[in-house]
Amino acid sequence: MSETLIIRSTRMVLPDGVRESAAYVRDKKIESIHSYDAKLSADRDVDLGDLALLPGLVDTHVHVNEPGRTEWEGFASATRAALAGGVTTICDMPLNSVPVTVSVEALREKAAAAAGQCAVDVAFWGGAVPGNAAAIGPLLEAGVVGFKCFLIDSGIAEFPPLSRDELRAAMKELAAGGAPMIVHAEDPAEISVPNGPGYDAFVASRPPVAERRAIETVIRAAAATGARAHIVHLAAGECAALIDSARAAGISLSAETCPHYLSFAAEEVPAGATQYKCCPPVRYAPNREALWRALGVGVIDCVVSDHSPCPPALKDTGDFRTAWGGIASLQIGLPAVWTGARRRGHSLADVARWMAAFPASLAGLPSKGRIAAGCDADFVAFDPDASFVVRGSELLHRHPLTPYEGRTLTGVVSRVWLGGAEVSPDGEPRGRLLRRGGGTL
Repeated sequence: MSETLIIRSTRMVLPDGVRESAAYVRDKKIESIHSYDAKLSADRDVDLGDLALLPGLVDTHVHVNEPGRTEWEGFASATRAALAGGVTTICDMPLNSVPVTVSVEALREKAAAAAGQCAVDVAFWGGAVPGNAAAIGPLLEAGVVGFKCFLIDSGIAEFPPLSRDELRAAMKELAAGGAPMIVHAEDPAEISVPNGPGYDAFVASRPPVAERRAIETVIRAAAATGARAHIVHLAAGECAALIDSARAAGISLSAETCPHYLSFAAEEVPAGATQYKCCPPVRYAPNREALWRALGVGVIDCVVSDHSPCPPALKDTGDFRTAWGGIASLQIGLPAVWTGARRRGHSLADVARWMAAFPASLAGLPSKGRIAAGCDADFVAFDPDASFVVRGSELLHRHPLTPYEGRTLTGVVSRVWLGGAEVSPDGEPRGRLLRRGGGTL
C-alpha cells in the first residue's frame, strides 16, 4: 500500500515564489502541488497554517572528519545538527578524515563509517591531490558528486594543494562528465605569516588579492579545459566582478559564500576570540555588504556552511596564528542567513534558492532542493518571525565552541520531513548515502 501525505501551508516556498499551497506526497516523493484548500485524501494531512514551508536545505560544504578524526566531528553528531537546522542533505568534504577521499577504496571506507549513523541524506565529494588524476574517473563512477582541491596548504598533510598544471590536468578529466571542480582559491604567493597573534594581523596576512589571483588561475583552467569550476567560501567581495566577467565570457564558473562572511565583520571580532578564525578570513564591514550585494544579484550563487569543527584545544588558543581555521555553524546557518537577508529586503524564496536549489544543482542531486513534483519529500517548517539566542552548549555538533555564542537570530526550525517522514534529531537515523545524478551508493 502506498503511503500518502498532504502538507499545507499559507507560505509554501515553491520554485516560482511563495504561495498558499498543498503538497501531495506518495512513497517519499512529491507527486503534485495543489491549492492550499484543495480537497485531497491521504493517510496524513498536516496543516501548518502560517508557518512557512521550505524545501529541505542542501549543504554542500560540510567537514564530517569521520573516520580518522571522529573526535573532531562524526556522522552521527553532524547529521543530527544538520537536521535540527533544517538541512536534509549534506555533501561531505574529502578532508579532514583519515583516509582522505582520494581513491575508491577511501570512499568505500568513508561510506562504511557513515552507514547506519546518518540522520539526513549524505553525498560525498572526492579529492583532487597531486598524483591522483587517474582516480578521478573511477571515483565518479563510484558515486562522488565532484572534486575538491586546494591551491594553498590545506592544513592537513595528507591533502596537499594542486599546482596550476595539476589543476588543469584534473579539470581535463572532469570536462566530459560535467561534475564540478570546487576550489579553495587562495594564492600562496600572496599569503604571509601574521606579524602578531591578533585578528587584524591575521586578516592582513590573507588579503583579498590572494583570492583574486587564485580565482584567475581557476578561470584560466576552466577556459582551457571546458570543465565546470566552483569557488568555495568566497570571502572577498571585490572578486565578484571577476567571477561575473568570466561567466559573461562563457566560462562555467559559480561561487558560494558562507553564513559567517555574511554575519560577521573583522572590526567586531573580540581580542583573542579565535572561534572566529577561518580561511579566507572574515573581512571588514564594507566587504560584508559587497558579498550581500553580489548574492542579491546572483553573482554569488549559494550559501553553505563550511562546517569545520575541531577539538576546543586546537581552536580556543587565543592566538590567530596557531588556532585551527574553521567555523562550526551547520545547525544555525538558516537563521543566520535569514536574519541578515530579511534586514536587507530578501525573501524566503531567495534563501531557498541560495541554500537548497542551487547547492542541489551543484552536487548533481536533481531530486533535492525544491518543492516540486518528482522531488524528494524533504521539507522544513520554519517560523521566520520567531527569534532565539544561540547557546553553543545547546547545539548538536560535537563541540560547542561557536562565534555565534550569545547572538540573537531570527527564524526557528519547527519541524522537518525527510522522504515524507517527519524526523527529529533524537529519532532513528533514516538518512541514505547518495550518488551524483540520483540513487544510492
